[in-house]
Amino acid sequence: MSTGHTMLSVGAMLLLSITILGINGKFLNTSTVLYNTKFGVLAVSLGTSIIEEANGKAFDLAGSEDAIVDLSQLTGPSSLGPASGEYYPNFNDFDDYNWLHKVDSIKINSQTFAVFTIDCRVNYVSESNPSNISSLRTWHKRLDVSVTSPSMKNADNKQDTVKLSSVYSYWHFR
Repeated sequence: MSTGHTMLSVGAMLLLSITILGINGKFLNTSTVLYNTKFGVLAVSLGTSIIEEANGKAFDLAGSEDAIVDLSQLTGPSSLGPASGEYYPNFNDFDDYNWLHKVDSIKINSQTFAVFTIDCRVNYVSESNPSNISSLRTWHKRLDVSVTSPSMKNADNKQDTVKLSSVYSYWHFR
């Protein structure tokens, strides 16, 4: 083998090495994006489960037995949350989810895959704009759920948060 063939062989090996490194980098990046997507979907699923669970409860403790006819019957804004002796998951009305803090983990083959922290807030909201929190009782309450996990990363490689909201209104037909 001459010097020219040796140089061609070295050049070909160098080109092959650069190509393999580039492809491995792309696979690694694709894997990261795939995991972030999976964690995001899991976080949305956990948050949606809390919202659906809360929407299945009574609007207010006062309305769990009888119809509410006046705003003064509703729980005061500063008293939203579980009543004495109520603990998750045995809540009986929507505003019991106020200040709920729950840690949930996803396990695969008895190995912890990801740990999620779920935090909830319930507030009365303005009738004209549900984005505005009301300091007074209204016929509308909003549940804000945030789900975080050390496994979820955003584009800056910082911990990401999924935030979901649901407005629950009281309607009584006579």
